Amino acid sequence: MKRMLLYFGSFNPVHKGHIALAEYAMEHGLADETALIISPQSPYKSDAELAPETDRFEMAEIACKASKYPGRIKPSVVEFLLPRPSYTIDTLRYLEELCGHEMEFSILMGGDQIAALDGWKEYEKILEYPIYVYPRRGERVERFLDRITLLKEAPLQDFSSTEVRAAIERGDDTSRMLAPEVADCIRRKGLWSPAGRIAALDAVLAAEPADTASLLERGRLHYRMNEWGAALNDFNAVLRIDPGHKEAREFIGMIQEILSFRYKDIYNP
Repeated sequence: MKRMLLYFGSFNPVHKGHIALAEYAMEHGLADETALIISPQSPYKSDAELAPETDRFEMAEIACKASKYPGRIKPSVVEFLLPRPSYTIDTLRYLEELCGHEMEFSILMGGDQIAALDGWKEYEKILEYPIYVYPRRGERVERFLDRITLLKEAPLQDFSSTEVRAAIERGDDTSRMLAPEVADCIRRKGLWSPAGRIAALDAVLAAEPADTASLLERGRLHYRMNEWGAALNDFNAVLRIDPGHKEAREFIGMIQEILSFRYKDIYNP
């Protein structure tokens, strides 16, 4: 019987922490293969948070191929075939019916998930499977300790997919979080772009025009996109609210230097 470790998640996007855990499972003999079960619709997350499922699968496929064990770590579309939203117990039953005669299934999940497991559909049935739980930095795993295997030495995830998306939206360097091939895929598809973050900040500022944190963040994004006029507008708006704001004043100075250098004939300070 092939031992198959099921790693459920939205993978929105898949990042280095996900793959490091799958590699750890292979290196420590937890299973013969690991399947990243990509959830098209989680009952615990809104659709608005998710990139298209086919894009998430493509990113996971790229990340798995770039892993240390591309033949043993693979993404799965099994939940794309099932009714939505996706419940783990329903997926487990489907897999048992489909290939339970040739596979033994176990589950990999985070400490935050096991802490909330009793809110899942038929969680008692899920606990009948071998469950490997990886801790998160700064969090203790305290529930169902007699029913799980705690992977105390597993690599800690120092960032979440939420933090990865936020970094992409801000235009920050994501090389420590994403495989280069995944980052290229995200850029190619325009997922979680700075422009998308600007649109979100536009909505925030429409409701709260004096929100200096949002003005400053939007100004930084315009700056990174070389949108000098829009950036100046935001930084000047920050100074009108907070005349002593050092960072906004520094950005204005940098933009003025850029404009004076590039447009010497028409720049009017």
